[in-house]
Amino acid sequence: MAGKVLVTGSTGFIGSRTVEELVRQGASVRILLRPESRSPFPAGVIEECRAGYGDSESLDRAVAGVGMIIHLAGVTKAVDEEGFFAGNVTPVENLLKAVSRTNPSLERFLLVSSLAAAGPASSPSPGVRESDRPEPVSAYGISKLLGEEAAKRHAGSVPLTIVRPPAVYGPGDRDVLEVFRMMQKGLLVSGGSVKRQRFSMIHVDDLVEGMLTALRSAAAVGQTYFLASPSPYGWDDVVEAARPVLGFWPLLRIGLPVPLVFGLGALLEAAAGFTGRPPLINRDKAGELTQDYWVCSTEKATREIGFTAAMQLEAGISATLQWYKEKGWL
Repeated sequence: MAGKVLVTGSTGFIGSRTVEELVRQGASVRILLRPESRSPFPAGVIEECRAGYGDSESLDRAVAGVGMIIHLAGVTKAVDEEGFFAGNVTPVENLLKAVSRTNPSLERFLLVSSLAAAGPASSPSPGVRESDRPEPVSAYGISKLLGEEAAKRHAGSVPLTIVRPPAVYGPGDRDVLEVFRMMQKGLLVSGGSVKRQRFSMIHVDDLVEGMLTALRSAAAVGQTYFLASPSPYGWDDVVEAARPVLGFWPLLRIGLPVPLVFGLGALLEAAAGFTGRPPLINRDKAGELTQDYWVCSTEKATREIGFTAAMQLEAGISATLQWYKEKGWL
């Protein structure tokens, strides 16, 4: 990979794995860190640039001289819509403005968005396609879609590619970890129907491979791709993949009625108004949790850039759970 690669969001689960893989492949990497952030990498190994997304001068320094940018930074939890906008829209806009000012010859800007920007599917097959009209069902999803639209406003001058992963799992992830902690106690609680729900997933290593494939592909300029495992899964698939490592038996499965999920979200949302901290569930999140089909089609990524996620669910979950146990997370 010619030229230096700037990675934002490098302190996160996906970002740290992306930087590690780029270094393994011999790429020169610069990471953009917020002024208050701590680098997860040994001193001197990775070039660091500290910048606030509202500081145009420091953003100009961050993007100067790089050949490609992978924008992973964002927020998945916020107290209100303004928080999501500030975390998922403004940074995209300001980064690309800095590129226009300082680095107009940038070879590629890869925006890592989310399936939430497209919204859920109406059926498990084929799932949402890139050509479908986006219908996000949450403030988070709306903010990711607005981030995509902000990036597209610069697509005439900056070679842009957008990727939309679904739920991402693997060593280091803390979101899906909570599901496995629940299973270890012999319980699986879902908003909506445990039996009916289907969802796309991707292992973090597959996602990083797909991102870098899209980053390098000339065919990907101006395109949007879903990156996910070829087929969706149900809760039965996840349970059977996790059982050999977690050893739970029996497992009590509870599908919470949709009104109850929204009621719980409303209570926690009200409590968050006093604490000022994002709640675990609010009414907005309830709208995501109660969907039946968070499923996307991977046909376009396979056809146009030759990417197909290779990790089998059983192997991926087994390795992830073993890592959690080694680190004392389970």
